[in-house]
Amino acid sequence: MPYVVNQKCIKCKYTDCVEVCPVDCFYEGENMLVIHPDECIDCGVCEPECPVEAITPDSDENAKDWVDINKDFSEKWPNISKKKESYTKEEQEKWAKEKDKKNEFSENPGKGE
Repeated sequence: MPYVVNQKCIKCKYTDCVEVCPVDCFYEGENMLVIHPDECIDCGVCEPECPVEAITPDSDENAKDWVDINKDFSEKWPNISKKKESYTKEEQEKWAKEKDKKNEFSENPGKGE
C-alpha cells in the first residue's frame, strides 16, 4: 500500500519527508506535496518525519479523499527531493492548527528543485 499526503500538508508544506525518501517520489505543488503512488515503495520512512501527520497509508481513513489527488498531481507537478523552506515557521504553525483545509488546496505546481 503506497503512502499519500493529505490535507494536513496544505499551507504547512514541511519538506522533512522528501529528504528521507529513498526513491524521490514526492512532487511539489504551490501549497502542498504529493506522493506518486506508482513510485512509492511503501517503506514508510517519510511518515514519522511529518510534524503534522499529513502522510498516511492509502488505506487510512484520512487518505480516502487524497489518493486520486496524489496520483493526478504527482504526474503534473515537479519532483522534489531536498528539504527547503516553503513557509515561515509562524505560517506553518498557524496552518497546522487548521482542521479542514481542503478549500485551500491549489492545483498550481510548485517550483521543484
